[in-house]
Amino acid sequence: MLVAPSVLSADFGNLARDVKAICDAGCDLVHVDVMDGHFVPNLTIGPVVVSAIAKAATKPLDIHLMVENNTFFVDLFAPLKPGYISFHIEEEKNPHRLVQYIRSLGIKPAVVLNPHTPAEAIEYLLPDLDMVLVMSVNPGFGGQKFIPTVVEKIRRLDALRKKINPECLIEIDGGVTDQNIELLKDAGVDVCVAGSYVFKHESFETAINNLKV
Repeated sequence: MLVAPSVLSADFGNLARDVKAICDAGCDLVHVDVMDGHFVPNLTIGPVVVSAIAKAATKPLDIHLMVENNTFFVDLFAPLKPGYISFHIEEEKNPHRLVQYIRSLGIKPAVVLNPHTPAEAIEYLLPDLDMVLVMSVNPGFGGQKFIPTVVEKIRRLDALRKKINPECLIEIDGGVTDQNIELLKDAGVDVCVAGSYVFKHESFETAINNLKV
């Protein structure tokens, strides 16, 4: 299991310290939640702060866009050369075009599914994706409880990707802890996003290792 701690749960007064600490503790990606206050009812960070995160990080950035104007934000963050940029299928009118555009920038494209969006919604995008991010909480705020019905969706998505694009990773975001990580791995998850679980733990290294099942 690859682990991508979400900096949304970090101490923003000591952001560089926390980003360096999770990288030193063995995380695989640094998950960055970008919210515009329109697609979701929360406003988080822009390019100045994400640039500071990129400078502090020794692992690739995993930028999750929760925004209305996806291409605008892709162009904002592309100069930072993140490992992944993911966008919500629910918001994008031309998802295939955007996937191709992200890849043309040298970044791995990923698509996000909200809890209510079926796995089949991205079936015809799967050949062109490097990752699918499944939301197991409603997007917009950290610290929410895991929605258990998402597990069956992951199983369906796993079956689809094995048939269409076995190299495509499945990522989960929301309510991930050491209590449900084995269940998620068995369902087909390859990458877990964990905010509160990692940053509220007394040891980042222990928390991250607990998720590397």
